[in-house]
Amino acid sequence: MSKIKKGDRVPLYYQLMDIIIEDIESGKYKENDKLPSERELCEIYDISRATVRQTIRELEKEGYIYKQHGKGTFVSPERFKQDLLKFYSFTEEMKKIGKIPSSKVLDFEIIQSDEKIAVKMEIGIGEKIYKFTRLRLADGKPIMLETSYIPYNRFEGISRNDLEEEAMYDIFTKRYNTVFTKAEESFQPVSTREDEAVLLKNQPGSPSMMIERITYEGDKIIEYTVGIARGDRFKYRVVLEK
Repeated sequence: MSKIKKGDRVPLYYQLMDIIIEDIESGKYKENDKLPSERELCEIYDISRATVRQTIRELEKEGYIYKQHGKGTFVSPERFKQDLLKFYSFTEEMKKIGKIPSSKVLDFEIIQSDEKIAVKMEIGIGEKIYKFTRLRLADGKPIMLETSYIPYNRFEGISRNDLEEEAMYDIFTKRYNTVFTKAEESFQPVSTREDEAVLLKNQPGSPSMMIERITYEGDKIIEYTVGIARGDRFKYRVVLEK
């Protein structure tokens, strides 16, 4: 067991943070496991209650733990780390980290684009498009809610069943010989709405990330998607190179 070095220049609360984070990342504490109580941590590491409380506050702030009133402190669910370095798909990213991806199609329809969607997709008002909403899951747990708009003429024949059985980008490339040239994404922190919270099995008002994606084939937009990702399940990283 790691020990607190009281004569060290590193603050005691920070040392305890490092110990707990290491225990979480090594798998000693798994997601939703209950951590020792404040009193137990004081006894284990021979430190004050004030130091332990500061540690807990900082760990909660950084998303490693969460509290349940009257029950204790628990390890937060695993956060999926997403590097924003190149074109990616939800399905492939989940497979890379050993998760089983799946999608549940909640709504599927063919509609005419209104002014807002026409502007986003750079098409005429009234053009025929697909609109579908999918709940994205990893190992059966809901982590993202996505609504996508796809030009009907480019992908005529896609069905609701297709989207439940196969990844959308695989459908595009295998059936329609699509060549992706680029995708643009924007991120905005938002509060989870009540209807979203029900589907994501989250608390209304909890932090989420709204992700807008526009995907291109040449100079044509072939996808406009708005997603709501659980803020406690995703961590995004951007690498800036000179």
